[in-house]
Amino acid sequence: MKQRPAVDLSELPTFGHGPRTPTWWGTLAFMALEGMGFAIAAGSYLYLAYLTPQRPLSAPTPNHWPGTIVTLLLLASLVPNHILKRHAEACEMLPVRIGLVVMSLLGIAPLVVRWFEFPALNIYWDTNAYGSMLWVMLGLHTAHLITDVGDTLVLTALMFTRHANSGRRFADVGDNVFYWDFVVVTWIPIYLLIYWMPRLD
Repeated sequence: MKQRPAVDLSELPTFGHGPRTPTWWGTLAFMALEGMGFAIAAGSYLYLAYLTPQRPLSAPTPNHWPGTIVTLLLLASLVPNHILKRHAEACEMLPVRIGLVVMSLLGIAPLVVRWFEFPALNIYWDTNAYGSMLWVMLGLHTAHLITDVGDTLVLTALMFTRHANSGRRFADVGDNVFYWDFVVVTWIPIYLLIYWMPRLD
């Protein structure tokens, strides 16, 4: 009778972090798709700028202060975000709970300022093509902010329940950290296009 070699896999971990998990690759795929959406919106904005030498199309220059405050809040959030990632990889429950609460607050804060950012564009979405593209770019990023903040709030709630006993929740926190980095990084070129490109012109 032919014997089959067997390997004892009982000691292998039941979850992983980063590229060792399929959810990380799924998050990366989402980021690639959504990043292309940002690129298309930015390309449309730049094409409009190319077609219209006199900008910003009879509209006042956007007030940059609300957008600048959002930028500063997002950049400041990167530090606690990566501290949270280290605690999640170490599966440290209490620091992860505290970090998620902090990141929930740091996610809500830009959304509050964003409420004032839309009026600060000084143009409505239906005024002309320029106004439409400003609102599209700002709206796209707002949708991503809301998505990630919602995910963070759900994870925060789960980490205070019995579901936190699953090690995979720590991997979910790591994926959330990864996506928040994407939200912050994609905002920088949008911020420059909306608020500083018209001033350079």
